[in-house]
Parts: sequence; C-alpha cells; structure tokens
Amino acid sequence: MQPGFNDKMKETGPGMPPFSEAARVWWRIGFLSFGGPAAQIALMHRVIVDEKTWLTERQFLNALSFCMMLPGPEAMQLATYAGWRLHGVAGGLMAGLAFVIPGSLVILLLAASYALFGQAPLAASLFMGIKAAVLIIVLEALLRVAKKALDGLAHWLIAGFAFVALFFFQLPFPLIILFAALYGIWHGEKLGKRGETKAHDDELEKTHTVSLGQSLKTVGIWLFIWFAPLILLDWLAPIEIFTLIGYFFSKLATVTFGGAYAVLAYMAQDVVELHGWLGATEMLDGLGLAETTPGPLILVTEFVGFLAAARSGEGVSLWLGLAGALVTLWATFAPCFLWVFAGAPYIEWISARPRLREALRAITAAVVGVILNLSVWFGLHVVFERVDQHEIGPLTLHGPQLESFSPFVFALTLFAGYLIHFRKWSIVKCLAVTAALGLLWGLA
Repeated sequence: MQPGFNDKMKETGPGMPPFSEAARVWWRIGFLSFGGPAAQIALMHRVIVDEKTWLTERQFLNALSFCMMLPGPEAMQLATYAGWRLHGVAGGLMAGLAFVIPGSLVILLLAASYALFGQAPLAASLFMGIKAAVLIIVLEALLRVAKKALDGLAHWLIAGFAFVALFFFQLPFPLIILFAALYGIWHGEKLGKRGETKAHDDELEKTHTVSLGQSLKTVGIWLFIWFAPLILLDWLAPIEIFTLIGYFFSKLATVTFGGAYAVLAYMAQDVVELHGWLGATEMLDGLGLAETTPGPLILVTEFVGFLAAARSGEGVSLWLGLAGALVTLWATFAPCFLWVFAGAPYIEWISARPRLREALRAITAAVVGVILNLSVWFGLHVVFERVDQHEIGPLTLHGPQLESFSPFVFALTLFAGYLIHFRKWSIVKCLAVTAALGLLWGLA
C-alpha cells in the first residue's frame, strides 16, 4: 500500500480497536463462519458493522462489491480487507488466516478419516441445528443490506436480474457483474453531465491518491510469496503429485469467480475425468463436508488435494495427504492476499469518482441478488434433504422432493428466527442452542 495511506485510515477509521481485540473478534468469526459465503458475509456485517462499528455501511458495501469482482472466496477476502483497513497488512493477514485456519483443520481431520475409512464421520444432527440458525442469519442480513443498498428502481431491477440470471439461468457470475458495472458507469456519466455529483468529490480524489509504484511493489512481493514455494516443490519434491496440485489450484485461483459453487463447477470435471483424483460421489461428499464446517466453502479444494496426494503412492499415506492439503491451501489462498492487498487502496479511490462510484453501487445492487440466490439455494437444502435440478433449455429449475421435507428442521429454523429477530439473542448463543437441539433430536 502507498506510504501514509494506511496511517490516514487509522486516524479516520470508525471505532479503531486495539490489535488484540480485533484478533479475538477475527478468530471468533473464523470459528463461527458456517453456512457458506452468504452466511459468512451476514456474520461479518452483524459483528463489524452493527456491533463493533469498525466499518460504516458504505465502506462495507464498497468492499463487498470489490471482493465480489475478485476470483476466490469473497467472504475471506472481505475479512482480509476489513483487517487491513484497521491494522494494515498485519491486520489483513490476521483476519484472513483466522477466517481460514479453523475450518481447514476440521477439513483436514475429516479428509483423513475419509481417506482411511471411505466415509467421513457425520455429525448431521449437530450441523442440522447450526444450519437452521445460519439460514435466519442470512435472511436477516439480506434484508438489512437490501434496505440500504437498493435506493432506487434501477437498483431493485439490477438485484432482480442478478437473482434470476444466477438461480434460473446460471449465467456466468463475471458477466452479471460486468452488466451491472457498465450500467453504473453509464448512469454516473449522466449524473456528471447534469452536475449531480457530490461537491466534495474533488477533495476525496486528493485524499485517496494511490501510488502506482507501491502497488506494483505489493504485486511483486505477493507473486514471489505465491510462486516461490511451488517452484521449489517442482525442483525438490520426490513425486510429481505436489507440483500438479500446486499448479492446478493456482490456475483455479485466478479464473474462478463467484465463490465455491463456481469453483466446484469448474473443478469437478478436471478432478474427476482428467486427473482421476476423486470420483464424482467423492466430490459431492467433499462439498458436503465443507458446507458443514466453519470457513469458506472453497476449502473443498483442501479435501481434493488431501485425497489426491494420499492416494498417489501405494495404499493411503496420511503424511502425503497432509502435504497435499498444505500445498492446496497455499495455492488457493496466497492469491487471495495478493488480490486484496494490491486492490484495497483503490476501493476508496474508486468510490470517490462519480462513474466508478456508480459502478460500485450498481455492483452492490447485483450483490443483493447474488446473496438472495445463495439464500434460496441454501434454504432449499436446509429444509429439504433432496433437491433435484432440472434443465429445460437454458432454464434451470430446482425441485425439492416434497417427501424429503423435514418438519423438525423447519420448526427449528422458525425457532432460530424467534430467538434472533424477536429475542435479539447473540449469534453464538443461538447457534449453541439450535445445535444442541439438533443433536438431541438425532440421539432421540
């Protein structure tokens, strides 16, 4: 980041906490980040905007819009940006790692059990209760974000278009973001011609200057951090699998937009058919495990990397699996820090320019549609045990099997809604109660 920029942020940022307090909060978020990106974004919004007021609503939405444009897990990148804004690179590293490490440790244990026994130990009843609470957290956040982000008919239409395009037509996520950004640029141009931009734009432009040289230095440093260990592996690793894993997931990290579901769609064919590392059923098992653990859903890549390496020799080697998981995590998440640390100083710079600011606002409206898409998808899979997908030309329909409806989960979801919305319980307390009820139900 450019010299002086982060110091300026520290002086003017809302609610600047001590580093130790922020670290505790980031680890708490990391351990509680169940339910995929929509739930994780909702959790962060509740904690760092509503409870701690470390970011304003506009700062959070601008950062979310930016992270949605990046390849990789947007929730982890949003946490990294928030940590960076509060405490610079050290804060960004702390927030990003705290978001990833708890879930990666759980996935490591589950992948090892899966490799040894062919089926991971299931804690379905426990996680059933957790998912019920997470669904309510997501819906509450969706309503709050929509209320503040959709301030005109055009933004409502953009959000609706994004939802329909993703949920029913499965259009590429970058294409939706591109359409929203182009509309925003066009609208910003119109406002500029009519003289309706804010009077202090010039002052903001002077305040949020960005050093291109420092940005290039940041890119160079993180490219070295990303690729140096992979090049060393290529030279020194006794077996080829680590090199294959490293470069495969590095490529994945640069071309997959739209979160873990986009990653899965892109990854599954190569993993199953081209490399033969996993079977199709195993891929689905891996995604299911990632959905029921904290951390980003993209941790399904760790599951794949572990099994691919563990099975690369004779029999199953947990040590090779551990090494494969570490290489996968490095290749998956090192690029995320590159994107955020290189791009973070530009978020406020972009928001200070009328056309780019309007583009960000339009993208934020599209993000509401994206969160709605994830919320509906998640809700269907929480309340119904089986959801079929039907293709009718370009149209995709999600049809839950009615006989798989779970009255207990539905009732538990309503109860979680009562606790959070009406009783104003904390997320931790509600998750503990619903998880315990789910476990008791399973034991009964």
